[in-house]
Amino acid sequence: MVTCIMEGATYPEEKLQELGKVTLCRESQVSMLLAIFGERKHLSFPSIFIYGHTGTGKTYVLQTVLNTLELPHAFVNCVECFSPRLLFEEILNKLFHHCPAPENEYSSIERCDTLNDFVRMYKKAVTSEDLEKETVYIVLDKADLLREMDANLLPGFLRLQELTESNVTVIFLSEIVWETFRPNTGCLEPLTLYFADYSKAELQRILSSDYPEEYSAEFYASYINILLSVFYTVCRDIKELRHLAELNFIKYCEPVTKGEAKETDSHKLFRNIEPHLKRAMQTVYLREISSSQWEKMQQEDREAGQLRGLSAHAHVELPYYSKFLLIAAYLASFNPARTDKRFFLKHHGKIKKTDFSKKHEKTSNHLLGPKPFPLDRLLAILYSIVDSRVAPTANIFSQISSLVTLQLLTLVGHDDQLDAPKYKCTVSLDFMRAVARTVNFDIIRYLYDFL
Repeated sequence: MVTCIMEGATYPEEKLQELGKVTLCRESQVSMLLAIFGERKHLSFPSIFIYGHTGTGKTYVLQTVLNTLELPHAFVNCVECFSPRLLFEEILNKLFHHCPAPENEYSSIERCDTLNDFVRMYKKAVTSEDLEKETVYIVLDKADLLREMDANLLPGFLRLQELTESNVTVIFLSEIVWETFRPNTGCLEPLTLYFADYSKAELQRILSSDYPEEYSAEFYASYINILLSVFYTVCRDIKELRHLAELNFIKYCEPVTKGEAKETDSHKLFRNIEPHLKRAMQTVYLREISSSQWEKMQQEDREAGQLRGLSAHAHVELPYYSKFLLIAAYLASFNPARTDKRFFLKHHGKIKKTDFSKKHEKTSNHLLGPKPFPLDRLLAILYSIVDSRVAPTANIFSQISSLVTLQLLTLVGHDDQLDAPKYKCTVSLDFMRAVARTVNFDIIRYLYDFL
């Protein structure tokens, strides 16, 4: 068997080649891990602390190394095991190869409540599974949550090799630095390893490797280049970027599938995909809609011709309830106060023609600009349009203050008018229609100028 020696560790060459293919741009971290692990039968470090931002490959790289080299390990997520008992029992289940199932009434291999019980049962597991002569790795993913558990838990895992008198390495995966973990009483310091964020070139290389078989690698690489030019400044998460790349690729290659462009017509392809990528900015890190709903929205926009190249991030920061506040403010600014009864009162009775006539009005309200309105009128319109869509339990005044801070509303009047402040809405009609579409509100139906 051909082997490769890396700083004292001997591993099969084919295994190392396989690792290199599936851990792109993480060669230095993989090399460091292999050097730390050493030989399977050598005594390893008692604990390793691996940290870095989300989406930097910590979990993936470590799982890949352990599985590819077939090292004995127990991989546990602290989000799922939120109590010491669940954590201990999950580790023992992995070491004993026990899986809770209907046959065993979803029970663990053995009940384990304390750290002392865990140490005793761990020794039993190592002996029964014949793991005494090689290193066993216990990986605690999302290790940040250990700080919220029992005070003896973190020091116990750091000294597990000493407590069990066996060759075991506990690996902590975290998004925060070790200094936030260190107990006041002092503990055994782990070996720390940092996973830096991917650079733009590394993201380009990783994402380009996912190209579909029906398209060339160069064509997909040019698409990834466009995707990163839009999203790299706001998103470095490889998982999020992969999701966005898969979601929007169909739209990118649409002109090619229709025969309207060639794979080399990068300028035409960019013009076709640019508005969709900008619109997708509002879904970064925030799953307001599913992928199927996103595709349905794109299809509806194509049929209705509603894509106007509006900047999606102009209103993405607004919470759901604030959007209705802004809609109510716009209606109060551009509708005459005498029309509120007609628009917002369900049982308004008969309206005199003279009260609702437009024949003597020479100019559109939109041409004259927004008019000030009092706070009580804004709230009356708000509760009318919200109706049963959402319970009005939010702090209304803080939401209004936020809109003023964002310069979407303007506070008018003198400073001494504290009892009855007045506001004006300062956004355009196109912006307002874009905001209204996100909450499925037909604002044109409620505007006096469009009757």
